[in-house]
Amino acid sequence: MKTRIGIMFASSLLVACGGAADSSNEAPAASRQLAGGVQSSEAAAGITATTSPPPRIMEHLGRGLVAVRASATSVFLSWRSLGLDTDGLGFNVYRSANGAPPVKLNAAPLSGGTNFTDTSADLTVSNTYSVRHVLKGMESRTGAGQFVLSANHAVEPVIRVPLAALPGDGYRTKYVWVGDLDGDGEYDYVLDRIAPFDPTNDDIGLGNQYLEAYKSDGTRLWQIDLGPGSRKTYNISPGPTTLSMGMYDGATVFDLNGDRKAEVILKIADGVKFGDGTTFTHADSQQQFIAVLDGLTGTPLATRPFPANFYTQAGPYGTQLGIGYPDGVHPSIYFWGRNRNKNKSFNDVFASWSWTGGATIAENWVLPLAPDSAKEASHQMRIIDVDGDGKDEMATGNFMINSDGTLRYILPGVVHGDRFFLGKLDPGAPGIQGYGIQQNNPSGLLEYYYNGTTGQIIWSHSTTPGNIIDVGRGLVGDVDPRFPGFEAWSFSGLKNAATGALTEPDTTLSPYPTHSIWWDGDLLSEGLNDYKIEKWNPLAPRKSNALPRLLTMSQFGARIWDHNPMFFGDILGDWRTEVVTINAAQTELIIFTTNLPTTTRLYTMAHNPAYRNHMTVKGYMQSGLPDYYLGDGMAPPPKPNIRYARAGGVN
Repeated sequence: MKTRIGIMFASSLLVACGGAADSSNEAPAASRQLAGGVQSSEAAAGITATTSPPPRIMEHLGRGLVAVRASATSVFLSWRSLGLDTDGLGFNVYRSANGAPPVKLNAAPLSGGTNFTDTSADLTVSNTYSVRHVLKGMESRTGAGQFVLSANHAVEPVIRVPLAALPGDGYRTKYVWVGDLDGDGEYDYVLDRIAPFDPTNDDIGLGNQYLEAYKSDGTRLWQIDLGPGSRKTYNISPGPTTLSMGMYDGATVFDLNGDRKAEVILKIADGVKFGDGTTFTHADSQQQFIAVLDGLTGTPLATRPFPANFYTQAGPYGTQLGIGYPDGVHPSIYFWGRNRNKNKSFNDVFASWSWTGGATIAENWVLPLAPDSAKEASHQMRIIDVDGDGKDEMATGNFMINSDGTLRYILPGVVHGDRFFLGKLDPGAPGIQGYGIQQNNPSGLLEYYYNGTTGQIIWSHSTTPGNIIDVGRGLVGDVDPRFPGFEAWSFSGLKNAATGALTEPDTTLSPYPTHSIWWDGDLLSEGLNDYKIEKWNPLAPRKSNALPRLLTMSQFGARIWDHNPMFFGDILGDWRTEVVTINAAQTELIIFTTNLPTTTRLYTMAHNPAYRNHMTVKGYMQSGLPDYYLGDGMAPPPKPNIRYARAGGVN
């Protein structure tokens, strides 16, 4: 049993969570097979393969240095520990005041958390910060990136990114995607621009939709007009190019060919006008294509028709797009298309395509699924390696597809549900675990917990058969340090995920099951609930404030779409979560980044394969999880089995 909230790693473990020098592309040591009950880094990661697969190619990220004014007299800085950082790597922090030579701020290299609080700055002038890594007493010659904090900056845990004017009155943004479009090692932004709806019929937009790309400093790179095919906004059967309606996205961003510059992957059809001014034309306005676009210019590099002859009589597909690694080494597009029959049943097509340059998008596999209540998918796909072979499976809440496109398992008795999660929820069990909720299951099933590798149901909670209930929301996170592993909950009491036992039966005291993030620096999860970041306190006296608020984002001008931010994930600074919102005028991204110190060092979530895959998926927005156990009492995670993309690209 764990005894206190926020237990931190001992200093001897802090650097062990780091990882080879900045320029290293070497793979980590081979993973060991799990033994039953072993509590080790491998157990935390759920590794089940007996041999180490080859490393996957991932982004060559910079340090992501960020500085925010934490108080009237202090500046909080944080930066990335990278997936392949050498064990024992330290850091020095430098500040240049108003253009003066940089001055080192720390007395000895920082070997703990990758953050620092500067209390000696003259905040009436502009201050430029940088960090330099230190290995075996040797400091790097130059700083890793810079961040400029303007003179007399506001006290706020916020980065503001300016945006261009809206395409028209009433437009707004629902989703933001991230990727390094210009190859500088830091994330840039791609976002939708959605027209206002017809006031008499919100299934029709009053203008075309747009997709726009911005550098991290707010410079707009391009705008794409999604054409007349984007005006049908019915969230069950959208138009052929409609983005961001209901459970559908229709775009994602990732570096597919390993040249260190991310491409934009987009569904298109007749009438789409690209960033270079050219227009895509096709005789059949309903025929849909997948397109790979140059991230810097919005120019189409390759196109491929959607899978042919599968349920096209039911109309265009609403789509979800994401990134996974079906061969374990190279990133590929993962596709889920869905349309609706006249009898209101759904057709689903899953596919994976690869692109390594040139004009050809190659098919990895296609799996069509005819209407079947046992395979009625939920509202988001998850892409994760569940068997430790390095290759990514693809899941919805009641079935799993292997990396080769074959059906791995169907969860018995589980039907459609609005939320599900896959990750390392139980540090004492091998493999990956899952938790999901149900919508109107005739059996009365409300929630379930299962072995994500094999599909075995471990526990479930039901009401009376025939008592049809739409559970609506469910969540996982380590919020109670008195019990090992994650908690899982919907509206029937907080449960220990591993056992299903109630830890808090009073549902009026449980945290609302919206999103889990990491914000305050301990290893427990915080809640992201509308505009609020909240902290569950299981030790608070009953009926008192068991859910104190850490931050109210609306106080800083933030706006969100239908209870969800535009994006949330680790994109700046250390391993904790950023929350991307927008201002009321839709002309500025307001990105919340923590201003709270931590002594815990973890490599950036963006270098964890499962978490990075999740960053590419939208659907009904849900919390991303790494493939190792991240919670109170955790072991240092193993280094990710990755190598960085090399300049010039790899095939």
